[in-house]
Amino acid sequence: MNAQRPAGTEKEQTLHSRILGDLERQILSGAWPPGHRLPFEVDLAAQYGCSRMTANKVLTQLARTGLIERRKKSGSFVAQPVAQAAVLEIHDIEAEVRSLNLPYTFAVEKRVRRTANAADRLHLDLTEGAALVAITCLHSAGSRPFCLEERLINLETVPEAATEEFSQMAPGAWLISRVPWNAAEHRIQAISASAAIAAALDIPRHAACLVVERRTWGASGPVTFVRLTYPGDRHSLVARFHPGGEA
Repeated sequence: MNAQRPAGTEKEQTLHSRILGDLERQILSGAWPPGHRLPFEVDLAAQYGCSRMTANKVLTQLARTGLIERRKKSGSFVAQPVAQAAVLEIHDIEAEVRSLNLPYTFAVEKRVRRTANAADRLHLDLTEGAALVAITCLHSAGSRPFCLEERLINLETVPEAATEEFSQMAPGAWLISRVPWNAAEHRIQAISASAAIAAALDIPRHAACLVVERRTWGASGPVTFVRLTYPGDRHSLVARFHPGGEA
C-alpha cells in the first residue's frame, strides 16, 4: 500500500510556489526596488491563507538566492543586486548592468584633448609631448550610479578618438568595437571614497570602493588606460582557473 500523503501537504506546496512566484515577479520587475521591505511572515500567511511555516520557507528561499536579505527584528528587504565581472576579461559595463535586469545609461561628464602629463606618460608608456583624450564618464543602473570611468586614450594609436564625442556609445564599448587589442593588464584594489568619488557615485565619503585599473595594447602600441571605480557593496570580481596555471 502506498503511504498516505499528509493532509494539506499538496496545498501547502502549491501555495509555496504561488507565493514564491509572486514575490519574485515583484522584485525582478523592479516594482519592489532594492531596500524595499517585504511583508512580514504573519502578513503573508494572512494574505495567502497559508501557515507561517510556508511563508517562512518562501522568504528563506528568496534569501538563499540572494534576492532578499533578512534582518533580525527588522524584517526582510530586497537586496541590492551585485554585478559580477570576470577579472581576466575586458567586460562591457552595459552588459553588467543589463545582467541585473536594470536599465542602463551613461553620461560623459568631461572630455578633454590635451598633451600627456607625467602621470599620463606612466600610465600609457607615452613619450613627452604625446597627445591624448581624457574622459570622465558615469555609468548608471536604473536611478543609481553604477561605475565612475576615468579613461585616457592614446591618439597616436587611436587618432579617430580626437573627434569622437562618445554621445551614442560609451568609450569602452566604442574602443572594443573599433580597435583590436592584443594585450591587457588589470590592477585591482580597494579604496575609501574621496569627496569627489563619493559625490559622483552618491555614496558616503570614505565608503569602500572597488577599483579596477586596466591598460591595453594593440599592434601599434598603447591604446588606453582606464580606472573604473565601483561602490564596494555592489560589485564583485570573478576569475576561473585551470590546472597548469592557464586562466
